[in-house]
This record gives sequence, C-alpha cells and structure tokens, in this order.
Amino acid sequence: MNLIPWPYRWLALVLLAAALIGFGWIKGAGHVQAQWDAAVQKQTLQTAAVRERQAQAAVKVVTEYVDRVRVVREKGETIIKEVPVYVPVEADAACSVNRGFVRVHDAAAQGTVPEPAGDADAGASGVALSAVAETVAGNYQSCHENAEQLRALQSWIVRMNEARQ
Repeated sequence: MNLIPWPYRWLALVLLAAALIGFGWIKGAGHVQAQWDAAVQKQTLQTAAVRERQAQAAVKVVTEYVDRVRVVREKGETIIKEVPVYVPVEADAACSVNRGFVRVHDAAAQGTVPEPAGDADAGASGVALSAVAETVAGNYQSCHENAEQLRALQSWIVRMNEARQ
C-alpha cells in the first residue's frame, strides 16, 4: 500500500536534495566569507605595521638630516666669518679680480656658457678678493648641504625598503 504516489515521492526527493544543496551552498559561502574576512584583517594589520615602521624610519632619517645640515651650516658660517682673517684688507687692495674671472664665475654659478672674452675683461672688476672668497665658501656650503640632502634621501629609500620586509 502506497499512500504517496511516485510523482510526489520524486518531487519530495528533489525538494529535499535542493534544500540540502542550498543549505550546503549557504554554509560554504559563509565559511569562505569568514576566511576572506580573516585574510583581509591580517593584511590590514600587516599594512599598519609596515606603515608604523616606515614612519619611525622617516623620523629617524629626518632627525639625522637636520643634525647634519646644522653642522654643515655652522662650519660654513664659521669659514665665511674667517674670510677677513685669511684674506685681509691688504690682500683686497693688492689683488684685483678681473672682469673675466667674474664673468666666468657668474656663468658657472648660473650653469650657462659665458660670452666670449673681450679686451674689457682684462680690467679690474671692482669685486674684492674677500668677496670672492665669501662667495666661494657659501657655494661650497650649499654644495655640502645638497650632498647631505642626497645622503638623507638615499638613506630614507633604503630604510623604507627595509621597513616593508
């Protein structure tokens, strides 16, 4: 005695199978979502740790750079203050800087090629030898500051790469 006809039995089995598949699908999706969320959280924590290490490294590089530039400036200012000792007023009077030298120096400072020299370049320019010494000392001071800036940038790059690992 069959109380339930065959078509209804097959329908019940199909519905049961669909319910089991749907239940498994939902549970599986929840499990994958939990794994995904855990991976994202782990990656976020790693990124925060790298950023923290990079920030600490950047602060250290900037501090070192500021200290080194301060030392370079102090030395440069000391050298410039000492110019009158090494190039006294008598030397300014005894040695004249010609216009050709001033033209070449100014062109080099601007990064341009000077115009061709003329007869007028042989005469005195009115620029004191001590002024030339101060200018050259100031240029070298700027050069050393730029070198320290480049060293700091290189150090920053190295430390940022180290912090990423």
